[in-house]
Amino acid sequence: MHDKLIAYINQHISSNLTTEEEELVKTFFKYKKIRKKQYFLQEGEVCKNVGFVVSGAMRLYSVDDKGMEHIAQLYIENYWAGDRESSITLQPSVYNIDAWEDTELLIISRTEMLDLTEKIPALSQMLRLMDERNAIANQRRLKSTISNTAEKRYEEFAEHHPQFIQRFPQHIIASFLGITKETLSRIKKQSLK
Repeated sequence: MHDKLIAYINQHISSNLTTEEEELVKTFFKYKKIRKKQYFLQEGEVCKNVGFVVSGAMRLYSVDDKGMEHIAQLYIENYWAGDRESSITLQPSVYNIDAWEDTELLIISRTEMLDLTEKIPALSQMLRLMDERNAIANQRRLKSTISNTAEKRYEEFAEHHPQFIQRFPQHIIASFLGITKETLSRIKKQSLK
């Protein structure tokens, strides 16, 4: 179970973890299974843990006053699930995170992660790289949402994240892109012509 996480860490640091460091990772990260439609985090709760997705698929979303879901993030294998703002500020989350498929996670609290980075300084390198990639992805998504047509947004998404299109239904992809499912359906039909 922890092998996928250790492989992920080793890909994002300059030299592989030692055997002792691997054992520390195994001690700090706890296994959690979430059934399809089960919550990892509910709106109003403080996000106490971050989860490394070993298998499965999840989504982070808010629900507006009309009951409409707005997808903010999608997670599959080798992604990290959590609400960072809630975790850092210790304020109740405005998001829900639930499993779209049966999902297996390795979870760790923010406090434990900070403790672990003190014991394994190389993890700070991984976290910094993750932060940089996340900032770039958010910046690109914001630019795309502001500047691009719905067609262009879908085209870029399909090019960069084909695995999400295979794992999530059309209405979730549409919400993530900030368009209606009808618009997405039209875009997909036009691309087949």
